[in-house]
Amino acid sequence: MALNNSDIDPSTWLIAGGRSREPGQPLNVAPQLASNFYLPAERGYSRADGTETSAVFEELMGGLEGGHALSFSSGMAAAHVVLNRLPAGATLAIPVDPYHGVKGLAVEAEAQGRWNILRLELDDTQGWIDAAKVADLLWLETPANPLMTVCDLPAICSAPRKDGTIVAVDSTFATPLVQRPLDLGADVVMHSATKFIGGHSDLLAGLLITKSSELHEEFNGRRVLNGGTIGAMEAFLAIRGARTLALRMEKAQANAMELAARLDASDDVALVRYPGLASDPTHENAAKFMMGWGAMISFETVGSAERATAICEQVEIINHATSLGGIESTMERRAAVPGQETIPPSLIRFSVGCEDVEDLSNDLANAFANTRDM
Repeated sequence: MALNNSDIDPSTWLIAGGRSREPGQPLNVAPQLASNFYLPAERGYSRADGTETSAVFEELMGGLEGGHALSFSSGMAAAHVVLNRLPAGATLAIPVDPYHGVKGLAVEAEAQGRWNILRLELDDTQGWIDAAKVADLLWLETPANPLMTVCDLPAICSAPRKDGTIVAVDSTFATPLVQRPLDLGADVVMHSATKFIGGHSDLLAGLLITKSSELHEEFNGRRVLNGGTIGAMEAFLAIRGARTLALRMEKAQANAMELAARLDASDDVALVRYPGLASDPTHENAAKFMMGWGAMISFETVGSAERATAICEQVEIINHATSLGGIESTMERRAAVPGQETIPPSLIRFSVGCEDVEDLSNDLANAFANTRDM
C-alpha cells in the first residue's frame, strides 16, 4: 500500500517514503545500474526514461516539496533546463549577483542578443513585483549564495504577472524543510541536491519540482534532449543522504544559530550575514515564511582578504573546501573563486555541519587568534 505523505511529518516521509514494502523486496532502494532494458517496456533507455532508482528519488523529493520532481545530473543541469526555455527576445529577471553559474548563462545569452536581462537586488520587493508584469521568467535565489539575502517570497510569488510568466526559486540553501516556495505561489523550485539533500559531499545531483504537470512534462523533454539525467549510483546516494536530512538539518541549524551569535559578538568579525539574527537586514522577510534559519553563515573578517584566506587555512576541524551542505563543516573565502570577484573580499562562506558546536567555536577562535597580525 502506498504511503500518503500528507498524513505524516516531513521527517517521517524522508525515512519512510519511496519504499516498495512488498514481501521479498529489499528494504532499501538499490542502484539499478542499467543503460537499456528489454523491449517492449515503459522504460527502454535510462537517459530518456531514468531508472527505478531515480524514480524513487523523484517520488521522495516530490512528496517532500509538494509537487512533481525531476532529478538531474547536477544543479546547473536543472537550472539550464529552466533558463533555456526562454525564446529569443525574452526578458529574464535575475538577482544582481546570483550563483555564478546562473550569472554565466545569463551573461552569455545577453551577449548573444538572445535575452533581455533585468538585474534586481533580492530585497527590492517592489522591483520584483514590477518585473513580474514584464519579464518572462523571474529567477529568485533565496537565501542568496553567498550574501544570504532573503527575499519576500510571499509578496513576489503572489504578485500579478504577465501571461505566461513563471517564477523559479533556487531553494538550495534552505532545503524543503526550511521553506516551501510552491506553497507560496512559485511555479518551479530548483535544488542543487549535491548540497544538503545528498549531505555527504560524495555526489552531484539536481532537482526541479513543479506543481504543474505540464511544466513537469516540458522539463522532462528538455532533460532528455540536454542529456542531464541523473545516474543510478548518484540517485542511490542521494536517496541515502536524504533519509537523514531532517536529522542533519536539526543539528546543523542549531549549531549555525549559536555560531552566528558568537561571530556577531566577535572583535575579529566585521559583519555576519545570517537570517536567524534579529540584526540581519532580511530577518523580517525570513520570519514571514521560513520554518528555520538554515545552516549557512557568511561573515566578513576584520582585516585583509589575505587574513580571511589564512583563517580558512588555519582551521583544523572545519574543512577548507568549496561547496556546502555536507555533514561536515566547510568554509572558503568566496571572492577567491573565479566569477565571484564582486563579493566582499574578506567574506567567508561557512557551511555549518553536525560537529560539536564547542569544537567548531574553538576551531574558529584559534584561527582568529593565529591570524591577528595580518
